Amino acid sequence: MTQLSRREHLVDTALGLFQESGFHSTGIDRILNEAGVSKKTMYQHFHSKEELIYAALRKYDSTFRNYYMNMIEKSGRTPRERLMAMFDITDEWMHSDRFYGCIFINAMGEYAQEDQTIRNICKDFKHMLWRYIYKLSKEAGADNPNGLANELHLLIEGAIVTAHVSQNVGAGEIAKRIGERCIAAYLDGDKKQDSR
Repeated sequence: MTQLSRREHLVDTALGLFQESGFHSTGIDRILNEAGVSKKTMYQHFHSKEELIYAALRKYDSTFRNYYMNMIEKSGRTPRERLMAMFDITDEWMHSDRFYGCIFINAMGEYAQEDQTIRNICKDFKHMLWRYIYKLSKEAGADNPNGLANELHLLIEGAIVTAHVSQNVGAGEIAKRIGERCIAAYLDGDKKQDSR
């Protein structure tokens, strides 16, 4: 195994464990045991567990972003259809056996005041998602794409948290119904001139 592939293997292993068990609950020894690498190998690539967490979060950001946005783009012919597809793709993920909630929300919960880098990575991901929703809202013709993006982003985030914390399997479908009404209001109806 090359140095790069060892590093990637370590990041992938840590990411899976962080998703399943959390960050504080996943010790370095467990990660190394699962990855089959030594502490020496780990410290050649990462000076601390936190550096490994940063790499895992950035990897998830890149992987999820590419998958999620590609699926949305393929699922709708128009920006409006793509806005609706967000709910279907999110709901599909929430029903998968790899759903452990949002890793960025989980990281913020565990490191809210402890680590500014983790907070920044999480904020950057959430802001990227909002910007994507804003872009679709603008392309769909919303006079107030900011307002529509705020509402749809909140619905998606709320559905993810509700599905994870309350184990409410219907959270995605509820968010989709509300989202459909929001989209109609901003694109067709009474919120077209709203300045929120």
